[in-house]
Amino acid sequence: MNHHYDTRLLQAGKPDFFQGTAPVNVPVVRTSTVRYQSTQVQRELHERRDNGEEVASYGRHGTDTHRALEQAFNTLEGGHRTFLTPSGLSAIATTLLALLSPGEHALVADSVYSPLRRIEARLLERLNITLTYFSPARDDISTLARPNTRLLYLESPSSLLFEVLDLPALAAAGRALGLTVVADNTWGAGYLYHPLQLGAHVSVHAATKYIGGHSDLMMGAIVVADASRAESLALAYDTLGLAVSADDAYLALRGLRSLPVRLAQHGRNALAVARHLQAHAEVAKVFHPALPEDPGHALWRRDFSGANGLLSIEFSRFGAAAADAFINALTLFGIGASWGGYESLVLAAAPGRLAEHSYWQGTRPVVRLHIGLEDPDDLIADLDQALAAASRQEIDSWSQR
Repeated sequence: MNHHYDTRLLQAGKPDFFQGTAPVNVPVVRTSTVRYQSTQVQRELHERRDNGEEVASYGRHGTDTHRALEQAFNTLEGGHRTFLTPSGLSAIATTLLALLSPGEHALVADSVYSPLRRIEARLLERLNITLTYFSPARDDISTLARPNTRLLYLESPSSLLFEVLDLPALAAAGRALGLTVVADNTWGAGYLYHPLQLGAHVSVHAATKYIGGHSDLMMGAIVVADASRAESLALAYDTLGLAVSADDAYLALRGLRSLPVRLAQHGRNALAVARHLQAHAEVAKVFHPALPEDPGHALWRRDFSGANGLLSIEFSRFGAAAADAFINALTLFGIGASWGGYESLVLAAAPGRLAEHSYWQGTRPVVRLHIGLEDPDDLIADLDQALAAASRQEIDSWSQR
């Protein structure tokens, strides 16, 4: 029977029956050492692992808890194999190290998650691996590719400003050049967006965010579309000694079960807040692809099934001090760097990170909001009073000049 996607997601990784019964949720299997019934069994399991089979021959290699989450990620993304990492950043670093060799080159969209640039400066440069950052909207990657270019790295929507990329077109261009196409799918959480179906070979996640959904775990995931690249990832993954705890795998799997309903509510709340802020005199621009006025709205409607709780605002006249006053006046928004949990968060966008984006054309401070699952009218009232407080501070600062 061809079940609905949501149904398949809820069923993925479900425990099998044993002696006629089974728990609803996969058990948390914690171990470092795996015991073998005999040396023959030990040899057989190691041989199966050497042949690429995912078996629990040592705690670092994962247990049934990890296998269930990996299976759920494969269902979520339509992938061939999933690798779980300790964080989203480690998923990015592992992917780059696995798929690039010394002397090779990659093309990277300039609006990607900013810490990727730290991977380049602190690690890749030492290995003689070079990156070129490009504007997805303006640059033709065929003119930027070199004989040693091997990889195209994309993120859509982009970090901070949520620029939507034409992933099918970029992926087709990358494939025509013989490049491996990698897409960061943290914004879409694997549910709202399906890069592997749009032409990417690899999809990376910060499962810390919407997959976990409760701000209580750190995890990354790498979902690979084909066996050959999965083999390259497996070698790097094992050599780097990466592992996640069974407890975190259990929490991520539990969060994934409620992902569809949580994302739907986040999307509704964020759109209500975004529309309200669009009409506010102190807000020059709202960055949110679900808004019809957003430059990427048409691509978002074509390639995505919904939106999440993220939006950013550029102020119309506030300086840095008034922007800080706005943030500090909020009562329902915590000041925090992550997002994807049930709670609302706020963060000032660092000017240096905005400057990395060719998409950024503004001059005023930008604040990123994560709209949580609170009542949207309460969030709007809190934003209004904070904007009023910041406006008073801006007026006072002008009067003292």
